[in-house]
This record gives sequence, structure tokens and C-alpha cells, in this order.
Amino acid sequence: MTRRLFAVERYDGAGPGGPGRLPVLAAGGVRLVAAVHLPADEVVLALVEGPDADAVVAAMAGAGWPVHRVEPAILLHPWGDQT
Repeated sequence: MTRRLFAVERYDGAGPGGPGRLPVLAAGGVRLVAAVHLPADEVVLALVEGPDADAVVAAMAGAGWPVHRVEPAILLHPWGDQT
């Protein structure tokens, strides 16, 4: 199985307190890589690995996370890389 990276966008009206718990993704080889909350825009952006967009959307929905947009993504700078 080839794992690809996807950017998942969720519109969230949670405000400055944040969107709450992040999903536990255990279905279909899907893994949450990172997520950020942009409170001023009421958006949560997540980087998710999975075999395809449909599997990512299904895993997110199964975890109770609505997906408003999902697009293939390319990681330009790895998390934790200080170079």
C-alpha cells in the first residue's frame, strides 16, 4: 500500500478554546501526522497520511471529524527538522 499525504480542512466554530480532541485514526492505514487550529479563521488544518483521499475522508468521518475539504499535499519541510 502506498501512503500519500493529504491536507484536510475542517471549518470549526470552536473559537479560541480550540476544536477539542483530535481524532484517533485507526482505519484503513490512515494516520494523523499533524494538525493546527487557526482560531481567527475558525479552521483546523490537518496533515493526514493514507492510501487515497476516499480512505482519509472515511477514517476522519469514522472518528467523528467532519471533512470540508481534502487535497493531496507535499511536505516541504519535515516537522522537527531544524535545518
